[in-house]
Amino acid sequence: MAGLTPQLPLARDAINGYTLITDYKTLVRQNFKNLIFTIPGERVMDPDFGIGLKRYLFELDKPGLYGQISARINQQVHRYLPYIKITDIIFDSAETNEELDPNFLNVRIEYEILPLQTTDKIELNLPS
Repeated sequence: MAGLTPQLPLARDAINGYTLITDYKTLVRQNFKNLIFTIPGERVMDPDFGIGLKRYLFELDKPGLYGQISARINQQVHRYLPYIKITDIIFDSAETNEELDPNFLNVRIEYEILPLQTTDKIELNLPS
């Protein structure tokens, strides 16, 4: 079966050599996660690429941080994934929920994949 691209992280597959992504919704999700976790400067040929979400882990209690992260996500998606429309970004941490560990951040990003006319979400629990 033909695929669109290898699924990351790479895993061996007896049929294709590597596990492949075979649908566009999964491909968009993988591309979005790559954008979220890539630290700006990490991609040599495009040093502006990436949000670097894990860089914010030790800055969780700074005022306005969630606004900065949201702005960075929206700016990067607009530039690198223009086929995605962010519909909501929700943060959950000790600042918003006293019962959570102060070193924990949950980010849920809800988005629409415009060409597919479908929605999806990515939920990240940091650190992990």
